Amino acid sequence: MRLSKFCLHPAGDTPSSCRLFDAIVSHCVPVIVSDQIELPYEDEIDYTEFSLFFSVEEALRPNYMVEQLRKFEKERWVEMWRKLKNVSHHFEFQFPPKKEDAVDMLWRQVRHKVPTVRLATHRSRRLKIPDWWGRRR
Repeated sequence: MRLSKFCLHPAGDTPSSCRLFDAIVSHCVPVIVSDQIELPYEDEIDYTEFSLFFSVEEALRPNYMVEQLRKFEKERWVEMWRKLKNVSHHFEFQFPPKKEDAVDMLWRQVRHKVPTVRLATHRSRRLKIPDWWGRRR
């Protein structure tokens, strides 16, 4: 991966995988193939600065992605590569964990999602009253 300019990241059956982390810490520009993907730390990191995105339809078109990558401008790739190097520390696991490494970032994501999960849980427990306004006797 360290010798590659682009690393393919097709969407899998889980929201995250080690392929993306491996590509980023290897400083290989991720080529993400998905119509709807949940990326780690997406609310804090702008992936469009250092990743390329293709839809599933585009990926299925013969030679389309390869042609796009071949004509990708070197200056644009270098800029993406620089930005990739600046965010790669967020995807590295340390022992013991360090500020803004992968473990710290994962816990921050959990902290952001917990209120939403709690709200959904509380909403589902509410007493549901039938629509008595709509009934006329």
